[in-house]
Formats: sequence, C-alpha cells, structure tokens
Amino acid sequence: MEIALENLSKEDLLKVISSRDEKIDRLTQERDHLRRQVEMLKRMQFGQKRERFEGDPNQTFLPFEAESAQVEQQQEEIKEKIEYVRKRPNPKGRAKLPAHLPVEEIEIHPEGDLSEMVCIGKEITEELECEPAKFYIKRYIRYKYAAKNGEGVRLGELPERVIDKGIPGASLLALILTGKYMDHLPLYRQKQIFARENIQIPSSTIEGWTKQALGKLEPLYDQLIFDTKSKGYLQVDETPIKVLDSDKKGATHQGYYWVYHAPLNGTVLFNYSPTRGNSAPLPILGNFEGYLQTDGYAVYEKYGKKKGITHLACWAHARREFEKALDNDKLRAEKALVMIQQLYAVERKAREDKLKAEQIKELRLEKSLPVINELGKWIFQEIKSTLPKSQIGKAMAYAYARWDALSAYLNDGCLQIDNNLVENAIRPVALGRKNYLFAGSHEAAQRAAMIYSFFAICKKHEVNPFQWLKHTLQNIMSINHKKLKDLYPQNYKKSIEQSNM
Repeated sequence: MEIALENLSKEDLLKVISSRDEKIDRLTQERDHLRRQVEMLKRMQFGQKRERFEGDPNQTFLPFEAESAQVEQQQEEIKEKIEYVRKRPNPKGRAKLPAHLPVEEIEIHPEGDLSEMVCIGKEITEELECEPAKFYIKRYIRYKYAAKNGEGVRLGELPERVIDKGIPGASLLALILTGKYMDHLPLYRQKQIFARENIQIPSSTIEGWTKQALGKLEPLYDQLIFDTKSKGYLQVDETPIKVLDSDKKGATHQGYYWVYHAPLNGTVLFNYSPTRGNSAPLPILGNFEGYLQTDGYAVYEKYGKKKGITHLACWAHARREFEKALDNDKLRAEKALVMIQQLYAVERKAREDKLKAEQIKELRLEKSLPVINELGKWIFQEIKSTLPKSQIGKAMAYAYARWDALSAYLNDGCLQIDNNLVENAIRPVALGRKNYLFAGSHEAAQRAAMIYSFFAICKKHEVNPFQWLKHTLQNIMSINHKKLKDLYPQNYKKSIEQSNM
C-alpha cells in the first residue's frame, strides 16, 4: 500500500525515511555479502589451490591476445628452438639409474675384420627400459610315494594358497588390489588390460577374487584397530563416500570414512560408518585418552571435552578461514595471515634443523608463543567491532572459540601444528572417488577401508605396496597369531632391510 507523503506529519515522515534507509542499508549489506560469496567461489574454482600466503605480489595484468608481430616472432623462435633440440648433444647431467635394477648387457663390436686390432677400452651407454606385466602359470606338481610294503602313501604338501581351489596367485591378487586402491584403476579397466594379453576373465570373477583377498586381511586390520585405540595422540578427519545401498531406487547413500592417524607411529586407520553423527567415531574414540587433534566439526568438539582428552585444533583450518576473508577485509585478513605464516616458519625451521621434541618445544615457546599472544590480543580487540556474519568476523570467531585448542600444540614438541598429515592420508580416497564413483555396499566400503589403511601406512613408510601385499597374502594364513604385527608395512620394511644387511 502506497503512503501519501504529503499527508504525513514531520515526525511520521522522518520515521518513513528512517525505515527506508534501514531497508536500503540491509539490502546493500546483503548485496555486498552475496558479491563476496561469488568472488570467493570464483577464487576457489579458478584461483591457486595451494595454501601458502604470499601477500600482495604486485602482479601485472597480461593481455588476452598477442599482437600479430609478436606471434610471428614467437613462431620464428620456436622454429629455431626445434632445430637446436634436433642438433644439440645429450645433456651431461643425467639422472642416475637405480642401482637395484637387473642389468641386461649388450656388447657391440666394430664391424669388419678386427684380427689385427687390439681392444683398448670401451664406452658404456645406459638407458632405462621396461616390460609390460608378465603373466605366467605356476604349476605345482606333487609327487606321490607309496611304501614298498603297501602300508601307506605320501604326497607332497601343497603350500597355503590365498584362495583355496582358486586360480589366482598372491602376486596377481596383489596386482589387482594395488591397481584398484592405490592406482585408482577400476576393475573393468583391469579386465581390459588382461584382455590385451589374451587373458579373458569375467568381471564377476575378478570382483569375487577382490572380495576374498580383502577378507584375508581382516585379522591384521582388527589388530590395527586394537593398536590404534591405545595410541596417546591421534589426528582425526572424515571424508564422504557414496555407497550403492540406498532406500531410494537409483540413488546412493552418503557414507563416511573416518580416518585416524597416529603421528608418533606413522600408522593410519580408515573405518567406515554410514553416518557422520556422534556415534560414528565411538568405536575408536569411546575410551580414548590423550591428545586428539581435529578440525572444528561439532562431533569432535564433543569428544574433545571428555575427561582425559586434550583437544588440539588445526592452524591450517584457521588459516583457511582468514584466506576466505581476503575479499571481505583484505587489510585485517592479511595481518592475521602474516602472523600465522610466522608460526609455520618456526615449524619449517624445526624440520630443517631436525630438532628433537624438547628442542622443538623450546623453539616454539621462544618464537611461536609471542606471535600467538599478539594474534590473540589483536583478535580479542578486533572482534568487538566486526560484523559476526562477515567472512572476517567468521574467521575471527573460528579462531577465538578454539584459542586454547589452537595453542595447545606448544605444550609438547611431539605435537603437530595442524591436521594436514591426516588430510594427506585421505587424498587417495578423493582420487578413487573420481574413478569408481561409489562402493557397491556398506560391506564393500568397509573392506575398502582395510586396504586404504595399509596402503596409507605403506606410503608413510616408503614401502612398495605391491611387494608388501604379496608378502602378506602369502603369509597371513600361516603366521603365528602372536607375530601378526610383523606383517604391518613398517615391520615388513624392517625385516627386508635386516635381511639385506
């Protein structure tokens, strides 16, 4: 309904003007907020992905198209470069070839009659070669012996096999599992690779082999769960995984991998849960005591308040919040990022100098504590005059609410400044999601969690995952249960190193 302004009193007219001004201010704030959101999304989509903050580089703008003269000059330079590459000698500073590889020697003598000549030396040229995966049949021939008196027959004992009465050997199963869960090759692509070698294996058969081979790892995985529960320092994060099981036809269920990383031991545990709720980490964190390092998800906040737990927050997540605020309040966002950068400079120095835990603690108290105190005082003062719903306000609120947890890493040199190590362990899952899209069932997702756990440990300890898995599949059924932990990737590596000494 329109208001006849000429009929209003002066007081009512002022009220109407004030109301309209307030509405205009509110719409202006909403417009600015939406504009900042769009800019942030653009930067997330098209901007650099690394988290390092570099301040203002004073970068100049590049033209969209080069002038025709420049194009002709560039083409001429490319032509000259091609001619140079064709004629130039081989570079002298070649990378060294791995010493552990077998060597195939090919001797080349000059052509013609050499009977009147004497060999005075030789020149050696090396190149790295490879052969495609070699498939072969391992045939066990067991001989029978009968006693001459006819009282008995003895037969050579067949070694323990991964799949009883099945045709795949341990190395083939290790190749399939490594291909799928480490190199992110779906089974149908592996089937195509086999077909190129004229080996026709039905998809259902390969899927059955995968399921049975993963089942053999269950005892070792159960041992890993038990050992993870006893750790005194865990980093935790979660990542989604789509599962085909769903109440809705044609839809997938959103499940989650909960990932537990023990930094002091270099072990990783993936555990699947259909939910992201409070109950999901209960199997591992239910009786946990010690340092728990997480992001700001509410479920972790609940566990962090339990008796016996010291909750550590993640400076990388705090830094990301301020990075998002660069378009909202560049001046204050940069001030915070510069101080956070100083904290990471201390960590970098500790790594480069290979300091021990006590030395790291002393360095942090000397260099990092003053920075944290300064940043904390600054946030405490600035947050009072900052709009809570602005991105800079959200960044300050995120850090302010978790200040004790963000500062707790100063208490022990063994603690990490952030949760990046567990995030690194999760990355292969993200790559896998792009290739095989979803897990076939909740049970399949949990089986995948087992192999993701051990492959993550292999990566942390620089263990060849194929060699480890082949060894484990060959031995897990016959090993003494008291020595089961010898099959952990890190322990397998130690045994190999000792045998080579």
